[in-house]
Amino acid sequence: MAFQLTSTAFEEGQPIPIEFTGEGRNTSPQLKWTDLPKETRSLALICEDPDAPRGTFTHWLIFNIPSEARELPEGIDRREGLANGTRQGRSDFGKVGYFGPKPPAGKPHRYFFKLFALDRMLEVPGADTREHLLAAMKGHVLAQAQLVGTYQQGGSRKIPDDPIEKKRLQDPGAIHTAPQAD
Repeated sequence: MAFQLTSTAFEEGQPIPIEFTGEGRNTSPQLKWTDLPKETRSLALICEDPDAPRGTFTHWLIFNIPSEARELPEGIDRREGLANGTRQGRSDFGKVGYFGPKPPAGKPHRYFFKLFALDRMLEVPGADTREHLLAAMKGHVLAQAQLVGTYQQGGSRKIPDDPIEKKRLQDPGAIHTAPQAD
């Protein structure tokens, strides 16, 4: 199996629930990964919106995630340094930590959560930018996994806990039932 990134908050290509956006609680979603390359020493994640009016907009930079980790829990604190050595950089909002989607009115935007398996821990100046993170990663990326969600101003519905209802909302044609007897 290949290096893969998933979330309990949303599925690939589906709307990001409002609680994980700038119109909601602005909480970072849970992210989980599998099948890291054996040589992985750390991970880095970049969340960005390539559909932003002025070009790609960075919503989250988090790096030096230990290779033993297999997920980021929901609601990561907005601090530069975390207890396990993980660090966060500045988003294009100019602040440290996750700041979720809040696009202008119009069509939905795509949000790419890109996870990089790296062969070393990174030396990046504190609370730095996407450009500095990419420069530090250059030549050290072993593999990349990606999860894409969408968001449109006005919000996405909360995805229900019930798996059948969740599937119905994501793909209405996927639930088939027998016709009711008259």
